[in-house]
Amino acid sequence: MITADDDTIADFWGECRAVVDGLPDAAPEAWAFGATPEHADQLLALVLAGTKTATSTALWDFEADGEEVPEVGSWNIILDGSGRPTALVQTVGITIVPFDEVTAAHAYAEGEDDRSLASWRDEHEKYWRRYSTSTRGFDRRMPIVCEDLRLVHARGA
Repeated sequence: MITADDDTIADFWGECRAVVDGLPDAAPEAWAFGATPEHADQLLALVLAGTKTATSTALWDFEADGEEVPEVGSWNIILDGSGRPTALVQTVGITIVPFDEVTAAHAYAEGEDDRSLASWRDEHEKYWRRYSTSTRGFDRRMPIVCEDLRLVHARGA
């Protein structure tokens, strides 16, 4: 799991609050996409380029990790593969559907590979089979939290 220290998060949150009106005092959760530093950097680059405007997480993983499902309006600090806070995104939509009902539009918005639903299904099945934190394993009917994101601020922007 990629993490950042509290001081680094506080510095980035201060930067965000200086350029974005109305942010709360407390910094939101900070996390990285993917399961490896390389994957985190690849997916973050897609966010920064405006290609990746969505993500997905197995609901079972949220439950296994004791985390709450994001809500519309939630703020998230996105870390790079080295744990540096790099982007501030806001959750602008949430849909929970079975894996085999994730839409082609959502797969496209995730911005990965060729952006097709077939590619999304193939890559995400591999991901959850390898990296899921839930003991339930992979199932084509497992609930997936499809999250639409809006890039609000990027470090150095």
